[in-house]
Amino acid sequence: MNELRWHPLLRQWVAIASGRQGRPQMPAEWCPFCPGSGRVPDSYEVLIYPNDFAAFRLDNPPFIAEAGLFDSTGARGATDVVLYHPNHNLTPAQLPVGHWCKIIRLWTERYRQLAAHPDIRYIYIFENTGVAIGVTMPHPHGQIYAFPFVPPLVERELESAADYHARERACIYCRLLCGELADGRRIVKQNDSFIAFVPYASRFPAEMQICARRHFAGLSDLQEGEARDLAAMVSVVRMKYDNLFGFQMPLMMILRHPPAKGDHPYFHFHIDFYPIQRSATKLKYLAGVETGAGTFLNDTIAEEKAQELRETEPR
Repeated sequence: MNELRWHPLLRQWVAIASGRQGRPQMPAEWCPFCPGSGRVPDSYEVLIYPNDFAAFRLDNPPFIAEAGLFDSTGARGATDVVLYHPNHNLTPAQLPVGHWCKIIRLWTERYRQLAAHPDIRYIYIFENTGVAIGVTMPHPHGQIYAFPFVPPLVERELESAADYHARERACIYCRLLCGELADGRRIVKQNDSFIAFVPYASRFPAEMQICARRHFAGLSDLQEGEARDLAAMVSVVRMKYDNLFGFQMPLMMILRHPPAKGDHPYFHFHIDFYPIQRSATKLKYLAGVETGAGTFLNDTIAEEKAQELRETEPR
C-alpha cells in the first residue's frame, strides 16, 4: 500500500511507493509493452496500460489534506503508462503526424475520464525519454499521473498566472507569447495554432515550449484543426531535438493543464520540453544549486539555442 507523507518544511506531499524498487531496468530479453508479451493486446495502435509499479492507485485509502509534522494520508489517484506504438524500436521522433494525432486523442480521452473522478485534483501527462533521464523501459511510451492534490510547481505557476490576471486583467501566457513573437529571436517553429520557442529565461539547455495561439485551458478544449496542428508541432519539435546532435535527445515532455476541479480562466495550455543534453558530449546535471537551492544554472543562451534549433532540419 502506498502513502503520502507531508514535508512540513517544504509544505508538499511526498509519495512513498517502496514497491517501485522492484521494477525492471532496461530489460533486453522481454518487454511487457510489445504485442505477444501476454500483457498487452496482440494488436494495438496506442494504448493505456495500468502501471505495474503504480505510485498512485484509485483503490488506495482516500486523501485527507492534513498538515501536521508527521502526517500521512492515502495515495489515491492513478498511474498510467501511455503506449505510443506497438513497435518497440521506434522513437517518438519517428512517429508520423497521423500517429501523434492518435496519441493526443488518447491523452484527451483519458484526461476526461480521470477529471470526472471526485478524488482527482490534478492530471499530469508527461514523458521521460532516454536512459540519462532514468527511463527503465525502452519501448516508446509516456505516462499519466492523477494526483489527489495540486503539485507544488503547478501550484506556483497557477499563483503567478492568477496574480497577473488579477493585476493586469490579462493572461500572462498570452502576453509572453506576444512578446516572443515581437522579438522573434527565440521562435523555433510556428503553425496556425501553436508556436514553439525557447523561453527567455530557460532553465534547461535547448528548453522549448509549445504554446497555443488561442487562449484555452487544455486538451479537452482542442478543436479538430488545433489537434492536428498540435500533433504536427510535437512531431517537428521531437525531430529537431533528435537531429540537433544526431542521437535521441534525453528529455522530459510535460503537458501543462489547470487543476481538474474549479475555474481557472487565467490558465493557458502549453507543453514544456526539458532536455538535459547541453552539448553533443555533455549532460546537464541537476546538482547542488538546482536541487538544493532550486536555482537553475543554464550553460546556454536562449537566442543561440533557438537559432540552432531553427536551423536543424526535421527529417
